[in-house]
Amino acid sequence: MSVCRSTMAEKTIEEELSFPVVLAERIRKAVEEAESFKQECCDVGKQVDALSQMLRSAVRFTTSTPSLYERPVRCIVSDVTKNLERALALVRKCKHSGVLLRVVTITSAADFRKVFNLLDASIGDMKWLLSIFDSVTSGGIVHSFSPINCNDPILSWVWSFLASIQMGPLLDRFEAANGLASLAYDNERNKKIIVEEGGVPPLLKLLKEGASPDAQIAAATALLNLATDQKRVRIIAGELGIPLIVQVLFDSPMRVQNLVANLVAKMAKLDPDAQEEFARENVIRPLVSLLSIDVFLDEPNHGKPSFHSGVQKHEQMERKPVTTTMTTQNQNHSTHSRSSSSSSSYYSDAIARYGHHKKDRENEKPEVKLQLKISCAEALWVLSKGSLSNSRKITETRGLLCLAKLIENEQGELQHHCLMTVVEITAAAESDADFRHAALKTNSPPAKSIVEQLLRVTREVNIPSLQIAAIKSIGSLARTFPARETRVIVPLVTHLGNRNTEVATEAAIALGKFACPENFLRVEHSKAIIEFDGVPPLMRLLRSANESAQFHGLILLCYLALHVGNSKALEEARALTLLEGAVRSGAAQNPSLKELISKAIYYLEVYQSGIHHHRNSYAP
Repeated sequence: MSVCRSTMAEKTIEEELSFPVVLAERIRKAVEEAESFKQECCDVGKQVDALSQMLRSAVRFTTSTPSLYERPVRCIVSDVTKNLERALALVRKCKHSGVLLRVVTITSAADFRKVFNLLDASIGDMKWLLSIFDSVTSGGIVHSFSPINCNDPILSWVWSFLASIQMGPLLDRFEAANGLASLAYDNERNKKIIVEEGGVPPLLKLLKEGASPDAQIAAATALLNLATDQKRVRIIAGELGIPLIVQVLFDSPMRVQNLVANLVAKMAKLDPDAQEEFARENVIRPLVSLLSIDVFLDEPNHGKPSFHSGVQKHEQMERKPVTTTMTTQNQNHSTHSRSSSSSSSYYSDAIARYGHHKKDRENEKPEVKLQLKISCAEALWVLSKGSLSNSRKITETRGLLCLAKLIENEQGELQHHCLMTVVEITAAAESDADFRHAALKTNSPPAKSIVEQLLRVTREVNIPSLQIAAIKSIGSLARTFPARETRVIVPLVTHLGNRNTEVATEAAIALGKFACPENFLRVEHSKAIIEFDGVPPLMRLLRSANESAQFHGLILLCYLALHVGNSKALEEARALTLLEGAVRSGAAQNPSLKELISKAIYYLEVYQSGIHHHRNSYAP
């Protein structure tokens, strides 16, 4: 690490440089006054003169450079100052002659050799620093090592790259950002050095400026390689990186947006605070807009305008002044709440910026568009994970319709990421009744579209990971389906007999949510499960060696026994015997499961012994 970590003071860079210049003058005067070791003192004076000239050159450069990368300057000048102070102390000891004085001060040729070496190292450091300054003005990146970093050459590279990014011409900034990205790739120590040496702000600045897509890509790649733990993600966020990233996501070429969407996903995945801040900065809207490129969303939109619909409207009116479009939009939404007005203004600004890269987007290669959609879908997946607010925002931007269309028409990563986003949205709906009733009512067109695709995946797609995701989502929506909607029960019952135990287990979990005591229609759903011949595959699942399958299968069987205990199918399948065996074998170690099995056994014994009491279904 940097050798001057503890020497960073609250001085300006001019103050840092002025003090060693003053020291050099004092040393020159002390050399003139020296009465012993005169030759050695003269040699020290020559080294100090060389240093003084270089320090003055550094002063001229720093005072004329508005965006100075100060880190190496402060570190090297601090070290030079220490060495000059040591040289001054030594030369001053030679002011008076006399054997006694020389014995007392113990000045020797060895002391001078040490000082010579230190001053040589300082001269080497200053030469390296001035070469950095020269490269900034003339072009090129310095790849040599400074003596101060002889034990840590990576630090010299980092300083050189960061100086070029902060002060150099565009081509050098691009190359330097690529150099940092390479250093940071899969090397934790290098990542730590880059961040400690102030690497994040210049990379964010390069990403924001948009002077060159290649430079933006290099900066985004470097930030991606740095954002691999929560601490560094928070450093990026602390440098106001999140609003900047959202801005770049709105108005950049697709190749840049692809990497920026990846950066959003990575940061949100590693840090819950970043996930929340991205939500506050409205990142959901540009992500959904980019995801819906070339996707025809035919469902009428009676609520707030989506960013994508706003873009389409803007393109139709692009010959009119932008201010007119913005004024019209504001008039159309003048009756909305304060947040809605703010949102409309946000759309207008974004739409105005959108047109800058419109032609590039239209001519972009299909594979670039596909990769961008994959990245946006992954970002939405990560942002919605465990987040009710983000899930709500996705549904407010016609995101459900877009996700449904892509699940229907795409394959591979894009289909998977869209489906996993739906898993998170439906999980949020399961945990929040207000959100469930507002956004995922089964009679709303977006919810209908999603359910149709979930059912299609469970029936037609023979990929276990996708089947599990679709089944999980259907289970999360169990409380939204009316009793007559038995078509959602059929594929779940079918998958109880799936050869893949994980798929079968997920089907049991989902059916358990239809039959659980918390579901108002638990009796009707339980009857449907039995009517569609769900007991035989459930009994086979219970006999498997998989503990998770047994656990969730027992829960489902207990619910069926509690709600439809007089079922002939349960009696013929000897469900009572299986439950009694589960108790004896110790399979029901979980206290709540053990209690549930005891109640199920009681109800089955009552019905199978011919005693049919009029009762309500069990509800704890």
